[in-house]
Amino acid sequence: MTQMQGRAWSRRGVLAVAGAGVVGALTIPATGRATPQEADDFARKILGGATAKSGKVQLIVKDVAESGANEPVRVVVDSPMSAADHVKAIHVLADGNPFPGVSSWFLTPKSGKADVAFRMRLAKTQVVRAYAVMSDGSVWQASQEVKVTIGGCGG
Repeated sequence: MTQMQGRAWSRRGVLAVAGAGVVGALTIPATGRATPQEADDFARKILGGATAKSGKVQLIVKDVAESGANEPVRVVVDSPMSAADHVKAIHVLADGNPFPGVSSWFLTPKSGKADVAFRMRLAKTQVVRAYAVMSDGSVWQASQEVKVTIGGCGG
């Protein structure tokens, strides 16, 4: 028998508590990461199946993030933002996040310019993608791999 906090514990009791802990740990859902395929599927869904072309979208994010905890991201789209030619939506996806959809913005010609900035968390090295849906139905995109070094240790 083992003494713990004034209680006598039998080996059977200790094993029962340990076994319950293992079962509990196995039933907790993992905080998995999206795969590139899941990100592709999500992109097809939000873009209505449109094929994205390279150009018009500038994704500004560091190539190397020291920790990935709070990384600045900026998306700029080349558009006159007129009634006839404007950006309707900007979507940002990350292949390695638990859910690939990071953020979306919906714009109108009155938005003035298609330029958004925010901060995001990157837990590991992954590809960040930005999509711009134009008023004529075309879709433009840019992507960049961001290496997360986690204090200089590689990720």
